[in-house]
Amino acid sequence: MATDSAFQQCINPACGAQYAVDEVHVTCPQCGDLLDIAYDWNRLPVPACLADFQAKWAQRLDPLAFSGVWRFHELLPFARREHVVTVGEGQTMLQRGDGVARYIGLDAGRLYLQYEGLNPSGSFKDNGMTAAFTHARMIGARRAACASTGNTSASLAMYCAVSGLMKAVIFIGSGKISYGKLSQALEFGALTVQISGDFDDAMARVTEVSKRLGIYVVNSINPFRLEGQKTVMYRVLEGLGWQVPDWIVVPGGNLGNSSAFGKAFSELQQLGLIDRIPRLAVVNAAGSDTLFQLYEQGGLRWNHGYPDRQHIADYYGEMDTQQRKASTIASAIEINRPVNLNKCLRALDVCRGVVARVTDQEILDAKAQVGLGGFGCEPASAASVAGAKLLCEQGVIDKSERVVCVLTGHQLKDPGATVAYHTTDQEQFNRVLASRGVSRAAFANRAVAVPNDVNEIVKVVQLYS
Repeated sequence: MATDSAFQQCINPACGAQYAVDEVHVTCPQCGDLLDIAYDWNRLPVPACLADFQAKWAQRLDPLAFSGVWRFHELLPFARREHVVTVGEGQTMLQRGDGVARYIGLDAGRLYLQYEGLNPSGSFKDNGMTAAFTHARMIGARRAACASTGNTSASLAMYCAVSGLMKAVIFIGSGKISYGKLSQALEFGALTVQISGDFDDAMARVTEVSKRLGIYVVNSINPFRLEGQKTVMYRVLEGLGWQVPDWIVVPGGNLGNSSAFGKAFSELQQLGLIDRIPRLAVVNAAGSDTLFQLYEQGGLRWNHGYPDRQHIADYYGEMDTQQRKASTIASAIEINRPVNLNKCLRALDVCRGVVARVTDQEILDAKAQVGLGGFGCEPASAASVAGAKLLCEQGVIDKSERVVCVLTGHQLKDPGATVAYHTTDQEQFNRVLASRGVSRAAFANRAVAVPNDVNEIVKVVQLYS
């Protein structure tokens, strides 16, 4: 039983078991459900208003104030300062995107892009990894492991290498990781174990192996990971002058971000730091649409903490019987069994959320539009923009509402998809994209072939520029 102001708590209301923060659990030992990091806010110092955090900018020689995660330490106070492991994560930006707004169907000045690709390892994962790694340091872990489609492994390997505190062990599926992400894990010295199977298989194995060997798991099933990911929303509010947007749109893979965002807004409202909660849209790729099928098609809901677990089990059983595997160009969200499903259902309830599903074609077209605005993002990131466009067309999002699309990873995480979309090589296009159902590149910016002749080059430059 936890007695401190910060503790772990089972999200199942029929259980509600509590554990101290210095214990290590992947799930609740009593019932097997997911765990939250909970706080007795009455025993903790809480700022009078969110704008108080702006004073941290004047203290940027302090590593915690410099971090875009730990400068909000008062809102994730599970660790003492001396335990924090930071590499300057969270120096990301919220950028107004009028060009992308036109593509989506929003009025000018109503779309903002939260670009998490500026994190040290190139994706949003660093927000959560600094928190999980801090907890691992608190309990004296010597090895940390994850299953990954790429970004988690890159982030874990980077924190292990920079800090020198732990050895990284990474499980990946066969052929299920981009070279841009794999190169990071290899370069940072991680032990990389490639198994026969997909992400869901790798997740099952890392759980079993880590339990047997006593290795610390940093996947988003780890509740401390999600504490760090809450701060993406704090920075969104900061970028909007502490005003709450109408919509947050985020890609849905393992559903850690959506879960964390719902928790962030719920806590802020509980503390009286915001007066309303934005709506949440989670966007699945069509080839990896478990949440969409369960929530929008099957009517699955949080139901005050009692979701229809039999409905979930039946869906997974049918998926296994039919041997359906996730398949999408957006490899970062190519996940059939999202471990944070129940927490995401809670977030959708708190945020009056919706779930959208977009094709790989729509994802890559949206990605090209994001690029025209000066931000290179990986395919999974562009699912948020494609989803916002679809929801505008359906009338779910009004053109006058203020929308924030989260871009989760940098373009160079998966350059193969970008080059294939813009290529003049039909064979490469077919090999990388046509097999995924992408039939056209409506916004391709193809190279122009020209003879090695100054006059011919001048003609081309004058014609196209």
